[in-house]
Amino acid sequence: MSAFLSLGFRPFFLGAAVWSCLALGLWLAQFQGLMAPVPYFAAAAWHAHEMLFGFAAAAIAGFALTAVPQWTESPPLRGARLAALFGLWLVGRAAMTVPGPIGPLAVGVLDSAFLAVLAVAVAHAILRAGNRRNLVVVLAFLVLFAANAAFHAAGPDGPELRSLALRLGLAGIVVLITLIGGRIIPAFTGNWLQRTGREGVPAPMGWIDRAALGIGVLALGVWTALPDGAVTAVLLLAAAALHALRLARWCGLKTGAEPLVWILHLGYAWVPIGLALLGLGAWVGGLSGSAGMHALSAGAVGTMTLSVMSRATLGHTGRPLTAGAGTLAVYCLVTLAAGLRVAAAWGGGLQADMILAAGGLWMGAFGLFAILYGPMHVAPAIAGDAPDHG
Repeated sequence: MSAFLSLGFRPFFLGAAVWSCLALGLWLAQFQGLMAPVPYFAAAAWHAHEMLFGFAAAAIAGFALTAVPQWTESPPLRGARLAALFGLWLVGRAAMTVPGPIGPLAVGVLDSAFLAVLAVAVAHAILRAGNRRNLVVVLAFLVLFAANAAFHAAGPDGPELRSLALRLGLAGIVVLITLIGGRIIPAFTGNWLQRTGREGVPAPMGWIDRAALGIGVLALGVWTALPDGAVTAVLLLAAAALHALRLARWCGLKTGAEPLVWILHLGYAWVPIGLALLGLGAWVGGLSGSAGMHALSAGAVGTMTLSVMSRATLGHTGRPLTAGAGTLAVYCLVTLAAGLRVAAAWGGGLQADMILAAGGLWMGAFGLFAILYGPMHVAPAIAGDAPDHG
């Protein structure tokens, strides 16, 4: 068995990074009028779909297929079964990019199959181990599957349902970030502070965390169904405040010496920023909702995926858990890309140039990640694939 198929993070992290660059490059070409939109899909809808259900879904799959075996003490998916699942993801990307020969129905079936099979595989591992508290991960995959299915069911004449499906997909991923982030960020931060002899201990799970998670899920659910209005705005702003308070209790300001740790805090910070911008957009009718959505997608999703992918790759290939100059550059590029893309909502006559620049920075971040970390994904581990203890 090749090293590439020994654990889920290897094919899916590399695939997510490469596809992120390719898909964004294709959309930028459509945005500039250099190529026609993909058949059956408006350019913006195709772009949003591939960032959520193509790129982000692959990154989440790589994390889940690597972390769940540790949580459940069960054998990981590897070898031929991992290759088949990765192949199913690739088939979905091909169908979404060149859909003409097979038609929209077949595209929807092929593209949705990956999330369905992934949910079954992860659920099987969790239930077999009797580790039911982690079934929330499966629930997140089922939400993504439902959102993706709704996106395809909408068809070209259902823009409202398609927009709702994209909001549901983004909401599901953000909720997963808040759940997993609340588990790994305090743990990795506390381990690093203790290992380096620094003062401070991240606050344990408490009522603030539960309130942030509960109000956050409620706010994103209401926003998915009703993106505008006073009730939606109040819930989103309340969720933003609670998540900001939650993050402040994790000692992030003490981690400036290690980019591999502070990037996790920065990635999570995009969650309250995005929720606040969505809330303001729902409250003030003239405020673009694009800023909030891109704070959550380009900001939270983009930064958290890169932070987790880099850390997990280093940990599971036997390398020191510290960020070199190249990794720091990756983090800076994705942060600049997210900030510029959010600011483009108010760019006026410069908006198109800002979007292109943000896209270039994003492709630079994920392209550099693929160059730096791709060889680690295909080569045997230095000291054996081991859990990342932070």
